[in-house]
Amino acid sequence: MATDLHELLRSLRVWDPQVTRLPSFDPTTAPAAPLPLFAEWFAAAVAAGQTEPHTVSLATADEAGLPDVRIVMLHGADETGWSFASHAGSRKGRHLTARPYAALCFYWPVLGRQVRVRGRVSAAPSEEAQGDLHARSTGALAAALTGRQSEILGSVEEMARASESAWERARSEPEAPVPSWTLYRLRPEEVEFFQGDEARRHVRLRYRSTGEGWTHELLWP
Repeated sequence: MATDLHELLRSLRVWDPQVTRLPSFDPTTAPAAPLPLFAEWFAAAVAAGQTEPHTVSLATADEAGLPDVRIVMLHGADETGWSFASHAGSRKGRHLTARPYAALCFYWPVLGRQVRVRGRVSAAPSEEAQGDLHARSTGALAAALTGRQSEILGSVEEMARASESAWERARSEPEAPVPSWTLYRLRPEEVEFFQGDEARRHVRLRYRSTGEGWTHELLWP
């Protein structure tokens, strides 16, 4: 029997109280800059048991301006920006070379919260990218050594052979260099915090960079 997608969608509930707690958020108490609030919300998501809170949707655009989006892992966030990594020759890497702007969207449904970040993207120095990679797991290094991200794959057997070889090298050479591995840093121009509300009176607080500091304002939900 075929699945009735529309009926299934209507049966689903947003922010089920059995798994979601919607905390209050008073925007008048928000800090002057977005990074401290992001760190606070991220820690709260971890404490609340949010699964993989460090995964984030990354949106880029190609040379023609056509958008694309995928899930990546956050590698860091500090005064220099929000960081993620990939091969320079991957689809996202090519997009960022052609159009060095991107947007991030974190969603933590256990608290009914989103954080949206957008701005210009630059590549960190190669030494920093390699250091970040080698501080991660053997599996992360093996995946990076496998390479050829976004290229056409002939078969799953071909990938298995390449992956097995990469795992062997990652285990025997934990400092093996991966020249194409790039640490990208998104320097935010806008950061928006969204707190869901049961009565649909959601709170949206948007920060905007002035170049010398930040301004912030509320948005209608």
